[in-house]
Amino acid sequence: MTYHSGSRAVQERVGVRDLADHVGQAVGQGIRPVAAAFLEQQPMLVAGAADPGTGAVWASLLTGPPGFVRATGVRQISVTGRPSDGDPLAAALAAEGTFVGTIALDPRTRRRMRLNGRSRPTARGFAVEADRVFANCPKYLQRRESYETLAREPGDVRRSAFLTPRQLALVASADTFFLATVHADGADASHRGGNPGFVRAAGPSTLSWRDYPGNAMFLTLGNLEADPRAGLLFLDWTSGTLLRLTGTARARYAPDGERTVRFTVTGVVETPAGSPLRWSPPEYSPANPSLP
Repeated sequence: MTYHSGSRAVQERVGVRDLADHVGQAVGQGIRPVAAAFLEQQPMLVAGAADPGTGAVWASLLTGPPGFVRATGVRQISVTGRPSDGDPLAAALAAEGTFVGTIALDPRTRRRMRLNGRSRPTARGFAVEADRVFANCPKYLQRRESYETLAREPGDVRRSAFLTPRQLALVASADTFFLATVHADGADASHRGGNPGFVRAAGPSTLSWRDYPGNAMFLTLGNLEADPRAGLLFLDWTSGTLLRLTGTARARYAPDGERTVRFTVTGVVETPAGSPLRWSPPEYSPANPSLP
């Protein structure tokens, strides 16, 4: 089924169930040739899953030369490489049958593709057998013209239970983050974008952002309706720093229809220079709402 009860509950609350049924027809299990070609051009893949030991949900970044992610079947992708030491997703992607959500995003073309399924370890990395494959529109995606790959070792992993002032500054300047969520029968990784400042901090353990209008499917908010666990990934596009957060998130619905998500941090994992990719400055999406 395209939607579970959590997504249905949000669709009904917002009044878009019929539209969601129409949009949901584009969701499939197979990887089309154009999607396979897109995947092989990408130098990065975001994955989200729950740690099998702690249950904490994390989102993280995998990188490699184009071709490190490939469609190796009508319903399967294979990834060469594994999360680096200290990555909170390492245990999840090393386990057989983990529910995992992935998103391949190309800032150069403002295209993105999501594939959710079950992972299994392989000799060279891991594979994901797809349950759900679909593309998203370029809304709220910032364009970055080019990237270079630097051969640098990641810095020491830093762990804490709350955000430091420097980490809060990274969040405040972000125009993009990735959001991992789960439900009883799956996981998902999605993108959130806006002008810098669209994510706000109420303290070292609390973040919030407006949920901008999207495709009416409400897969992410639907998952949070069913299970509040979530993981956030902030990427510093110029330094390669990876800031991963785990915690819980809840959506609040205002009478005027505005939706706000409030995220409570329970764990932080930062890796300086965790990504070898360095991207050019952004061209902000014309769809980004103005900030008050």
